[in-house]
Amino acid sequence: MATSKPRLVGLNHVALEVGDIDAALAFYGRLFDFTLRGRSASMAFIDMGDQFIALARGRTQARDQERHFGLVVDDRAPLRQALEEAGAEILPGRGLDFIDPWGNHIQVVEYRDIQFTKAPEVLRAMSLADLDKSEAALQELAEKGIPRSQKTV
Repeated sequence: MATSKPRLVGLNHVALEVGDIDAALAFYGRLFDFTLRGRSASMAFIDMGDQFIALARGRTQARDQERHFGLVVDDRAPLRQALEEAGAEILPGRGLDFIDPWGNHIQVVEYRDIQFTKAPEVLRAMSLADLDKSEAALQELAEKGIPRSQKTV
């Protein structure tokens, strides 16, 4: 049965409001290895393979509480250490959530533990072709009809 509604495909980018672009790039540069896609006086764009994060100058709302976005990394352990060294606010809990200096709530998950996948060519371009998925993530994918081998590429 055809539908007239568009289907959700994914996210192109997330925009975070920050107080200062240079300060935000310095903060996130302490935490992550990234490539700057581009920037202007009021925005900067951090590449994540086929997606990106937009940093926009001008935070106007209060600090995030439950509102957050999930960021996928290859390994959370070095990020936790970098957050501690940067004096960032790490939220209590079994995962890794933090509040950036502008009040953005970010939840961090490891690629291996979730059903989210990158296309093999994107992983290769990101020098991450050796990332594996956990058995639980492989099962989630299989339940959605997306069978995957242990290796993602």
